[in-house]
Order: sequence, then structure tokens, then C-alpha cells
Amino acid sequence: MFSPQGPSLRELAVQALSSVERGYDLLAPKFDHTPFRTPDRVLDATAEALRPLGPFGDGLDVCCGTGAGVRALAPLCRGTITGVDFSAGMLAQARRARPDAAWVRADVRELPFGAAFDLAVTFGALGHLLPAERPALFAGVHRALRPGGLFAFPLGAPPPPTSVLYWALLGFDAAMRIRNAVWRPPFVMYYRTCPLGAVRDDLAAAGFTVTTVPLASLGRRGDGAPRGRLVLARKPRTTGA
Repeated sequence: MFSPQGPSLRELAVQALSSVERGYDLLAPKFDHTPFRTPDRVLDATAEALRPLGPFGDGLDVCCGTGAGVRALAPLCRGTITGVDFSAGMLAQARRARPDAAWVRADVRELPFGAAFDLAVTFGALGHLLPAERPALFAGVHRALRPGGLFAFPLGAPPPPTSVLYWALLGFDAAMRIRNAVWRPPFVMYYRTCPLGAVRDDLAAAGFTVTTVPLASLGRRGDGAPRGRLVLARKPRTTGA
């Protein structure tokens, strides 16, 4: 799962026993050599699905990490691209890789932007927020978008209970809950806390109009369901917000 340039087992253990922010600061120099980075095929599938809806003006990558999401944003946006994350280490890596983008350190539950962007994306970040924290994130993204702006992010299809992946993710989340019950500071990283229905409800409560489209290039499961969907949350062009 890890390349020779990736973190050692000891480094991963130290990260897992840290806070989310400190853990990612430690992991940042080797993060792109781990399976935790969003795969290029997911980034490319997202860009492919968004292309017919653009072009867009200014873009925002929420929980940008080392800046991999810029791969999806760059071909779609004619204006500036901004990444926001609370890990200084991850942002330092992003700045080295893409000095042409703007990088902002902030807590995404309190985004410091107002009506400045036309497209916002996030990749793999929702599992770092407890369900009760999602409304604050979605409200902040809503404020950050101009009227008519779009918030988009991929969600994978839930694996069937008969699959190895289903039990692997269930086991990981259970282990993480035990870890957080007995160790401080907590490290929030869960794979099964973002079902599409709950996410859709939270987006609608924040003022978005929500649709989804299949990520066609990711293929379909054996039952015919798409392996991934792109959630498209549109801020109305006329709003009282």
C-alpha cells in the first residue's frame, strides 16, 4: 500500500496518536506516497464530470492537504485557485508544488471567505469531521460561493456487506472509536460517517440545491450501481443569505 518513499510503521503510529492537525503536520512530507492521498483517477473523474458545467471563475479546494485537488481545479477555473487547510505542514508541501495558487491556513469549520468563489471542491475530507460538524463546513462553503456557485465532491458507493472492504472499513472505524475513547487528543478519521442521504440533508439545510451524477470513468459495481458519484451542491443565484 505504501511506496518506499512513504512513512514507516513507526511514523504512522506516531501520527495516529497525535491530534488531526499535528498528525498531518508530521505526515505531510510523505503524504503523497501514501494511499490516503486522493487517487488521480478520482481527481480526473471529478474534473471530467465538472467540465460540461464550466468554465468557472475562481476555485476553492477545501481541506486541500498537499494540493492534489488543484489537479481537478486547474483546467476548470479561469481565475485564481485557493487551497485552505489547517495543517501548516500540508500547506507547506502544497506551496512547493503549486506556487501559482493561493494557500490559506484556517479551520474549515470557520471558513474565512465571503462570496469569493465560483467553484469549491473537497476530496476525502468529510471523514475528518464528525457528523455534527458538517453543517458548519457546509454553511461556510455556502458563504464562500458567489450566487450560482457550485460545491462539488466525490462520494464512493458503500461496499456491500459481503465484501472484504465493507468489513475492513467497519473494523477501521471501530478501532478509531476505541482509540478516541481511551486516548487524547482525538484523531477524527472515519470512513462510514458520510452516507449520501445524510450529506444531502445537511447540504439542503445549508441552502444548497443538491443533485448527483455518476462518475462514469470509475465504472460500476457488480449490481450495476456506479462506484462513485459526484455530489453537486448549487448555491441559488438569488438568495437571502
